[in-house]
This record gives sequence, C-alpha cells and structure tokens, in this order.
Amino acid sequence: MYCDHGRGKIAVGTEYLTTEMMQSELERRAYLRAMGIDVWIPRNQADPVFEDAVAECPAEALGWEELRASVAGCTRCVLHQGRTQTVFGVGSPDADWMLIGEAPGAEEDRRGEPFVGRAGKLLDEMLRAIGEARDSVFIANILKCRPPNNRDPKPDESAACRSYLERQIELVRPKIILAVGRIAAQQLLDSDAPVGRLRGKVHRLGETPLIVTYHPAYLLRSPSQKRKSWDDLCLARRVMSGMLS
Repeated sequence: MYCDHGRGKIAVGTEYLTTEMMQSELERRAYLRAMGIDVWIPRNQADPVFEDAVAECPAEALGWEELRASVAGCTRCVLHQGRTQTVFGVGSPDADWMLIGEAPGAEEDRRGEPFVGRAGKLLDEMLRAIGEARDSVFIANILKCRPPNNRDPKPDESAACRSYLERQIELVRPKIILAVGRIAAQQLLDSDAPVGRLRGKVHRLGETPLIVTYHPAYLLRSPSQKRKSWDDLCLARRVMSGMLS
C-alpha cells in the first residue's frame, strides 16, 4: 500500500482508490458511527481498505478534503469511542490568523465546530475588536475529539492528533498563530509554564510568530483578566502590522 498524492490516488494491493472515493466512504462510515450504527465490512475483505489506506498515508501527503475525511474516520486513540463527531476546524483555508485551542467540549462535539457557546461568542467579540471574524481566520484545536468530562488531553491523545494539526498549519500557512489557553500554549511550545509566564511575548512555531493568550472560558470565569487578553491581541496585531507594512 502506498500513497500517490500527485495522481490523486492510493494504491491498495493491485487496485487504485481515488481520493474522492476514499473521502466519500470515510464520511459515510463516520456518519454511521455517529448514529450508533455498526459499520459492516465483508469477512473476505482482509482490511478496512479505505480507512487503512488513509491511516497509512501520512497526514503531510493529504490535501484539505482528504485530511478532513481522514480526521472524520480517525481511530488513532480511545477518544473516538465516545465522540459524536470529530471537530476538524473552521474558517478561511488561507487565513493570515490561525487560532488554536485545546479540545472540543460538549457543545462542540454536538455541533462539529470549535469554540461555540458562551466561550465562542466571547471569542467572536475578541476577533471583531481587532477587525477579524470567524470566517476570516482559521480556528482549530489540539484534539479533534472531545475528552470525557472535558478533562485535559492525555499525552498519547495529543500525539495521535499532532500530525493533523501540523498539516492544517502547513495548508493554511498563517502569518501569525494565537495559542488560546494553557493546554494549547504548552503543547505548541513544548513547555510546562503557565499562561501568565508565556503571554506578553512573541514566540515562534517554526518560522511563524505565535502569541499566547487566555482561553475565553477562563475569561468568563475571571473577567478581570480580559484586559490582559486585549493586550495580547494588540501585541499580535502589532506583529501583523509590522509584517504587512
């Protein structure tokens, strides 16, 4: 089995699967699982061909639609067993700003979109304050599936999702990344420092500037910290202005 991304095909044995076939089948299986319906695979079919093909094809070889289909059918860690659906990400695929949060919560798991509910509304307000909107940036998470009871991601879960996020960053090619909350900041910067020590300065993820700020859910609990988040957004905007001037 090997990937031939340039030809839009994946070889499985002596057969070729087009990426369109692969995407359609993965989405069908993900939908059936979300509905609680078992996916039947013929006994004489040695492997679940479509899912194995995508799983063995590294994320860095996938385009947007293939990557989305791969995430939808992912079973790399135990979190897939309890999800309603994966939360791939939303926004512009060629955005200048990329926001990365922690993991889906209950409402995100239900709707399939990151940062919804009260925290999502606050994030939308923060974006409007700097002249951006949900559809002009790209928003993703460290994890694509909801951890039970909204607990912190485990190391193996974050590792299982890492190549998906890295490929999203490669495809978007943002001019700046905003790490939203402790988990996202620590994961992206490979640090155990608290947000208070990571914010207020310009970090880099590869060649891309990265700014750390508080999670909107934390700001709802601690509204006195909103001023600091505004300062973080202003710092990010200054970095962007310097790039674009």
